[in-house]
Amino acid sequence: MRPAPRWALLSSGCAPILLVGSWTIAQERQGPTYDPATDTLSVLASYGATSYWLMTGMLLVLGTCYVATAHALRQAALPGRVALAGGGLSALALTLVPAPSSGGALEHGAVATVGVVLLALWPPLAAVRDGRPVPWGLRLDVSLAASALMFASALWFLAELQSARAPGTAERVVTFLQALWPFLVVLSCRRGIADQAPG
Repeated sequence: MRPAPRWALLSSGCAPILLVGSWTIAQERQGPTYDPATDTLSVLASYGATSYWLMTGMLLVLGTCYVATAHALRQAALPGRVALAGGGLSALALTLVPAPSSGGALEHGAVATVGVVLLALWPPLAAVRDGRPVPWGLRLDVSLAASALMFASALWFLAELQSARAPGTAERVVTFLQALWPFLVVLSCRRGIADQAPG
């Protein structure tokens, strides 16, 4: 099985940087009426928001990064690669159903939920179970721990949405974790190449 190519470091590494950079710029542009602790990222990407185009562009690039990384992770099991690509396609689909300027939207919530679930499921689905040595990012125990952390943070986000205390903070945690994990997996695959190289 061919290892992840070097360019996968770029596609996977851009995702968390792009995500945090975009929401930081967008919330500054939105002004003091926006509270990152209590307001969700969807507010920044809604119709009429100051940074609508910035956040829409971020989703397009983020989704493309996930799809490209899924293609590059040749060492991962196919179901996990498909789930990661599906998460990327969900990010792309969010640009077609942005949140309205006020209130909720069933379509937006459904697409976002599908994306979060796929991105939380992909680590164990990508784990390699055939007994051969694998990079630590594709070990089943590590992948299950990563998935559990993502699901726990997603449940925290749902709880915060109900209480309206800090849904913005919880959403940032879950989306950052999900953006960071593909990069860590690629790093582990690339490290495996270095470890196997002759001295």
